[in-house]
This record gives sequence, C-alpha cells and structure tokens, in this order.
Amino acid sequence: MKQRILVVSHGHPDFSLGGAEIAAYNLFEAFKKNDDVEDTWFLARADRGRGVTGQIHKRRDNEYLWEQGVADWHLMKSAHQESVTTWFIDLLKSLKPTIVHIHHYAHIGLEFIRAIKKYDSSIKVYLTLHEYMAICKHNGQMVKTGEGMKLCSSESFDECRGCFPENTAEDFWLRKHSFKSTFDLADGFISPSEFLRQRYIDWGIDENNIVMIENGQADEPTLPDRTLNDGETRNRFGYFGQVNPYKGIDILLEALKSMKKGERDSLIVEIHGANLEQQSGEFKEKVQKLAKKLIKEGCLRWVGPYRPDEQMERMRAIDWVIVPSIWWENSPMVIQEAFVAGRPLIVSDIGGMKEKVRDNIDGLHFSARNPVDLASKMLHAAKSSTLWEECSKNIVKPLNYMECAESHIKFFNY
Repeated sequence: MKQRILVVSHGHPDFSLGGAEIAAYNLFEAFKKNDDVEDTWFLARADRGRGVTGQIHKRRDNEYLWEQGVADWHLMKSAHQESVTTWFIDLLKSLKPTIVHIHHYAHIGLEFIRAIKKYDSSIKVYLTLHEYMAICKHNGQMVKTGEGMKLCSSESFDECRGCFPENTAEDFWLRKHSFKSTFDLADGFISPSEFLRQRYIDWGIDENNIVMIENGQADEPTLPDRTLNDGETRNRFGYFGQVNPYKGIDILLEALKSMKKGERDSLIVEIHGANLEQQSGEFKEKVQKLAKKLIKEGCLRWVGPYRPDEQMERMRAIDWVIVPSIWWENSPMVIQEAFVAGRPLIVSDIGGMKEKVRDNIDGLHFSARNPVDLASKMLHAAKSSTLWEECSKNIVKPLNYMECAESHIKFFNY
C-alpha cells in the first residue's frame, strides 16, 4: 500500500532556517519523489504577526501554515486548544493521511498527537526527536540555567528544581508522565544520532521502537580543494551557524585570543552566522569586544548571515569547519554539510559531534568548552603538511535526501 504522509514541523523554512525545520522540509520534498508515497503534505507552525488564531492556511500546493502556540511550556500545552479539535482535525479529514510524521511539537503543543489517535487510531504517528525537550525543560538542551551553563548527563527531578525552583519535584514527575503518556501513543521514533537515541532509551522509550536515521543532505559534487599559494598551508577555518551562547562562538574567539600574535597571524577564521543582535547584552558585548580586536588584527573576518543556497560557495574558501558548541548537540546539520563539501571539521568532543566526526580520521576533536585545546588543534591542523589531505580523503558522504526518505519508508513499513 502506498503511503499518504503528513509531515509536521514547528517552523517553515520560509520563515525559520533552523536545522530541524530544514531537515523536515527536505524530507517532505523527498517523499514527493518516492514511489511508495501516494501523496505528501507539509504543515508548519507559523507566527504571521496576528497572534495565536489557531487557523490553518494554505501556503502553496501541499503546504500549510498553522497559527498555533504554546501556553504552558512546562507541560507543553497548546495555546489554542479549540483549533486542535477543529482546524487540525478538519485538515486530517481533508487530506486522509495514513502517516503523520512529526518533527517537532515545540510551539504547537502535545495535544494534537492525542487528537490524531482519537480521530483515527489507524493513522500511524512517528516522531523525529531533534533534541531533549521531553527530558529537559530548559529548551531541551540538558544545560543548567545560571552562570556556567553546566551540562546535565541525565534527568533528575531534584536537579531540575535547581534550574526551576518555582516547580516542585512532583511537578517534574507530572511533566514526565504527561510527555511519556503522549509518546506512548506514537508508533515509532527516529533519532538523527545514536547519542540522542540512547538518551531517550535511558529516559523510557523502548529501544526496539526508536531507530537512528541521519538527516538527508543535497546530492551535490564535492567541492574542489582550495587552491594554495606557494608556501601556504591549510590555515583557513570557518564557523557556520547561529550566533548564540550554546553554539560556542565565544570559545572560538577565546581560542584565537589565547594564541601568540604570530600564531594568530598565520590563520584566517571566518564567521558565517546571524542573530548576535538578538542575544543578551552580556554575551553580545563579550563577543563584540573579542571580535573587534581580532578583526583589526586581520585574523578574523565577520562575514555574516547566509542563505542555505550560499553555503557551499562560502565553504569553497575554507579548509576546516569548526563546531565549538558547548551543549550535547544531537546532529548539527553543518557537520553533514561540511562532509558534502569535502571539508574536515574540528568539533567539541561531546554529544552527536563526537559521534559524527571521527577523531584524526575525518576531523579533529577538542575538549569541549576549552579554548586553549581548541587553539592547539587549530594550530596543529594549520601546520601539518598531511593532516588535511588524510582527513578529507576519509570523508564518507552523508545520506542524500532520497536515501533518507527511503530509510524512513522502510521504518514506517516495518
């Protein structure tokens, strides 16, 4: 039987360029071309400046926007409850999906998952888990609130109270029960990394009901190696992504600062990213202060934001891609994107970053949150006459969009 698949995301790439939104949309596009799919649609939560109306509007053929929100982030309750049982169910009646594939419930709430099964229990529901939202109330990042942003290794109702003292341990027990009872309605789960998969198994998902499927990438040819001038080394590094405290850009700038000036002068680091202006005053001032001096010296180039279709061209001038995140990144899209481009990486040695990049095989690890160690790895990468070539030739291309869709269909039909 051919499947009719409704893909649900917490954002549409037309308005939000987060990794999960892009992964969901690319998979939707790949489902369109799969021979085992009769039809597919994309439903994304959107803020169109009119508040939470609960309405669902057609964006374009087979694409819809839902003006939904969350009123209670502790229990992930929808802001517009009525629309879950009216607008959303009307959409199900119209589309008649056999599968609803959910990529996120943030900004939507959990109630619509129950509503699907209550409306028609024969509809299969699958969840792709992109972070640790069910485990951790702090934006699903398993990072403690407060100064230092310490990492959490597992759930603890008492430690959760340390981050959110307004809640009791019983509140967090109720939160887990609420999430878990909703998750129990799902027919299966997908994780883009083995690291995140194991975290959710430890939390309570049956290990036989959650599989690891990497996010698909464009099937593009590898970029040519950057042409070196006489005497030049593989000394160009690039950061690609959001500029916020969790992504560790301050660690990268501190690494540059920790080097001797002569060492800094031998490197070029490019920052390709956005949203610094939206960050807290303290973090923004720290980054701006560090960057100003380094830009003046000439070792740092703040290139700024980019569109997805510009990324490959920007990577053309880069030798190494740096991912210095300070939290348990699940499967940063930039890792797979760098591998498509044929660029080795230098990454924090935690979470999905450590899993996706093999140390001294297709990249390098550095001790997470340690700018001195990052500086050491950058200098080693730039000085070595063979390391870049060895790492780049060991890169294995990630799943392309069609291969990713095929892996999902096999799991759905299992």
